[in-house]
Amino acid sequence: MIYPKKELAQLIIYACQENGIEKVVISPGSRNAALSIGFFNNKKINCLSIVDERCAAFFALGIAQQTKKPVALVCTSGSALLNYYPAIAEAYYSNIPLVILSADRPKHLLKIGDGQTIKQYAVFANHILKSVQLIEEVDALNHNFKTVNTTLQLAILESGPVHINIPFNEPLYEITNKPTSFPKISKIAIPTLLEEKPLDINTLEKFATIWNNSKKKMVLIGTYFPSELIQTQINHLVKDSSVLVLTETTSNIYHKKTINAIDKLIVPLTEKELETLQPEVLLTFGGMIVSKKIKQFLRKYQPKQHWHIDKKNKLDTFHCLTKYFKISAALFFSQFFFLTKDNKSDYQQKWLSIKEKREQSHHKFLLETGFSDLKVFGIILKSLPKDSLLQLANSSIIRYSQLFNLKNTLQVFCNRGTSGIDGSTSTAIGASFATNRQTIFITGDISFFYDSNALWNNYIPTNFRIILINNSGGGIFRFIPGPKTTNVLPLFETPHNLNASHLCSMYGFEYLSTKNTTDLTKKLTSFYSKSNQPKLIEIFTPKNLNDLILTKYFFSFRN
Repeated sequence: MIYPKKELAQLIIYACQENGIEKVVISPGSRNAALSIGFFNNKKINCLSIVDERCAAFFALGIAQQTKKPVALVCTSGSALLNYYPAIAEAYYSNIPLVILSADRPKHLLKIGDGQTIKQYAVFANHILKSVQLIEEVDALNHNFKTVNTTLQLAILESGPVHINIPFNEPLYEITNKPTSFPKISKIAIPTLLEEKPLDINTLEKFATIWNNSKKKMVLIGTYFPSELIQTQINHLVKDSSVLVLTETTSNIYHKKTINAIDKLIVPLTEKELETLQPEVLLTFGGMIVSKKIKQFLRKYQPKQHWHIDKKNKLDTFHCLTKYFKISAALFFSQFFFLTKDNKSDYQQKWLSIKEKREQSHHKFLLETGFSDLKVFGIILKSLPKDSLLQLANSSIIRYSQLFNLKNTLQVFCNRGTSGIDGSTSTAIGASFATNRQTIFITGDISFFYDSNALWNNYIPTNFRIILINNSGGGIFRFIPGPKTTNVLPLFETPHNLNASHLCSMYGFEYLSTKNTTDLTKKLTSFYSKSNQPKLIEIFTPKNLNDLILTKYFFSFRN
């Protein structure tokens, strides 16, 4: 067995192994050589190599997103570390565990003009659970041992990113076959629902009384990992006719009595109708909300009571939070349902009836409209295989998805922590690598080309599929108010004439392209089938029509 000679590197690898880290994503460099040697020769840890650090970090994030286990990142010193930042910020706001292990030069080589040196310690201070600096000295073993373990365990318990900065002096490549003996580490586990501390029942009864006396109660669910228990609890919740449940695409909640296309419901409403929709009690849980319309509505027509449920984050998204329950949603409902009773009301049914009318208009419009981003989404979402994993890029892509009913067997994810376009492809590939489900990634052209180094990856499963909607620029800037009123629209939408054919050829993807409804429908019939290489289909849509058709789409609901 080969080990790095540096005791500090051995300590890091041992601590990662004993704390249950199974995957490490390494980017090349000399200063991190001892870590690379150690992880590569450890049989209990899967060592993965990604050259581009930004892609490596999002790839690791995709793995951690699916496994809910921490993934370690290893890089050399200098600016390499800074490329992790976008993914770290996403992990921080999406509660995804990442462990950043950055090699650094020793203290005497810092701030003297030596090459490849920056101020690495605490460089992610605003978006990290904890940053620590290790000491490369023999008598610092106990300090380092305790520091590393507490930091790794924080990432596990709090489900977020941590940063361990590790100085290494030369020589960097020495090896040995005699490992250092370290103290035994007691493994920790994330508390289960049965181990979680419940709420005080007397306190909860006060809120149950408010709930039971209210005839207009709205439940809004943001980004949420698929959960059979939460689904069951929502199934029970919608039996109450005074409760209206609004879900988003990334909530992974499906029920015929929920409203999943929020913008489609709200946009055509008059001021009088909006006042009627205003809830007395708003209960929210889950992560970031995509719909801008629901934010605008609830900030203007604020409920008397807004309660947010989350074990970690107190989110006052609508500027009217009256109670924060620091508890998991599953345990909250498990307690709350014993205290609640149904309250007869027409609140739910009234809006479900409007939802049904919207659906009829939706189908009629799609049937009659021409080829566009909207039409393409209708075709794509119907074609998705049962039980597949759907990864969505940001900007227009996630917003279009929120206008449609998705198959209830899909699991849906999107980087909504920071809502950035950087790293969407890399995250989807990481998720695909980590799961047995076929993964389909829907992306726009700007997001795709921005993260094109994501395809420089040796771990892409052959059943991974990319659906690229190419409208020759940032189409969202043609729809949102503002950009077209200026004389600098090209700076917002960044027009281009690029296509993905050469990238696919270079990286070993099967490439298909299409420009019309008939051809798209035909090619999708075999697109998801088994193959010896991943596939990408590029759909070219009319740049100058997409925003006009989407505007007509929303206007059609007023008729």
